[in-house]
Amino acid sequence: MTEPDSLGLSDVATLADAIRAQIGKAVVGQAQTVDHLLIALMARGHVLLEGPPGTAKTFLAQCFAATLGLDFGRIQFTPDLMPGDILGSNLFNFQTSQFTLTRGPIFCDLLLADEINRTPPKTQAALLEAMQERRVTLDGTVHPLPAHFTVVATQNPIESQGVYPLPEAQLDRFLFKLLVSYPSVEEEQRIVARYGENRGAPSPAELGVEAVASPARLEAATRAVATVRLAQSIIDYVVRLIRATRESPDIACGASPRAAVLLAGAARARAALDGRDYVLPDDVKALAGSVLRHRLLLSPAAEIEGKQVEHLVAALVEQTEAPR
Repeated sequence: MTEPDSLGLSDVATLADAIRAQIGKAVVGQAQTVDHLLIALMARGHVLLEGPPGTAKTFLAQCFAATLGLDFGRIQFTPDLMPGDILGSNLFNFQTSQFTLTRGPIFCDLLLADEINRTPPKTQAALLEAMQERRVTLDGTVHPLPAHFTVVATQNPIESQGVYPLPEAQLDRFLFKLLVSYPSVEEEQRIVARYGENRGAPSPAELGVEAVASPARLEAATRAVATVRLAQSIIDYVVRLIRATRESPDIACGASPRAAVLLAGAARARAALDGRDYVLPDDVKALAGSVLRHRLLLSPAAEIEGKQVEHLVAALVEQTEAPR
C-alpha cells in the first residue's frame, strides 16, 4: 500500500476516527483522554496521565501505541532506576578496542514512561533533553531521536506512598496533564463483564487492536495540521490568557511562554481533528485546563484557603475576554 505524500484535514479527522475505533476494542470509556492523546500526537506534544492505580493508564497507552505502527518502548520507573538505564551508555569493546554505544529504551518513537514519579528527580531529569529537543547527548556526542518521538507518562497522585514530585522543568515539557478517574457505574460493569473471566492482562493484539497509521501517514497528518490558520486575534487571546496566570494573586508561579506556544499548537490540532482549517476561541478554552493544570503553583495564601488550580484556571478562562 502506497503511503500518501499529503493528507487533507478531512483525512486527518478520518484517521483519528480509525484510531478511536481501534482503541475502543480494548478500552472502555476514556473518550476524552483518547481525544487529548490524539491532539498531542498531531501537535507533537508529550502527555502525562495521572490517576489512581488500576484505572487502565498503562493499558490505554499500550493500546494507543498499538494503533500507530510506531516503534514502541517502555520504561518501568523504580526508585533504583539510573539515567543510564534510560539513555544507554558507551561500553568498551575489548575485541575492537573501541567504545560501542548501547542504546537505552528511550531510542524509540513512542515511549511509555510508566509510574514516572516513582524514581528520584536525578533520573527523571534524564528525559529533559529528549522531551524538548528530541535528542540524547552521551559522552559529548549528540544522538538524534525519531521525529515523532513522544513520551506518554503515567503517574500516581502525589498523595500516594513512594512517589517523588516531578521537577517543574520536566512538568513544563508535557503538553497535557490528563486526570484519569474511576469509571462510571455502567462503564465499570462493562469492564467486569468483558474482562472478569480473563486470567492475567490481555495484550492489545489479543483484543484485536490493529495499527491503522504509520510514520509516513502521521508525518503527513502533522503537515496538514500545520496548515490550520491561527488568526492574530486567537494569538492575542492565548497570550492574554497565559499572562493572566502570572498576574493572579492566587498563583505564585504562572505559565511560561512555552505554555502559550503549546496551547496554540494544540488548538490547531483540535481544529484539524474537527475538520476545520481555522482555530476557534472554543478550541483554546477546551484545552486550557489540560495545558495549565500542571504548570501553575498556588500562592501560600491560596493553599491555606484551600483553593484549587482547576477552579482558578476555569475562572481565568471565564474572565479573559475571547475574540468574537
